[in-house]
Amino acid sequence: MKTSRTAVALRNLYLVRFGFALIWAVLLFLTGPAAPGPVGVTLLVIYPLFDVAAAIVDLRSSKAARPAAALYVNLALSLLAAIGLAATATSGVPAVLRVWGAWAITAGIVQLIVAVSRRGLGGQWAMILSGAISAIAGTAFILQAGTPTASLTNLAGYATVGGVFFLISALRLHRAAKNT
Repeated sequence: MKTSRTAVALRNLYLVRFGFALIWAVLLFLTGPAAPGPVGVTLLVIYPLFDVAAAIVDLRSSKAARPAAALYVNLALSLLAAIGLAATATSGVPAVLRVWGAWAITAGIVQLIVAVSRRGLGGQWAMILSGAISAIAGTAFILQAGTPTASLTNLAGYATVGGVFFLISALRLHRAAKNT
């Protein structure tokens, strides 16, 4: 019963994360690939702050299969990313991509660890893949920062792909919860 409640709580959280990622990606895409203005800066800072909120909800709602240490690390990394993005957003696209890339790498590794520890709940293969892809994408963002084609548009794609993985995991968790 506890596992079923955890699966339902995570499913709901993942559905919200999917919706947020999609809306955020569209809004960021609409702000354009160049150096962010006030709306772009706000969007850049909101994304990791939303991740902080999601980690808090995860800590509070999923009592079973809760890798608390990793979730606290994720919370700290996302908070640092929000601060770093706020500080560097006016320094140009390369600075933003470097901060975002470092966050994507470290948060991706943490996501991998959390998902592997929750394998028994079901629906975690998508989170495992998402964590690995996040680490790879983070590296690509850092490398892109040193090119003349550095753009924030890829962050919208990154969020969309991450959102799709949250949706897949939510659907799998729904099925797992239904079967228990």
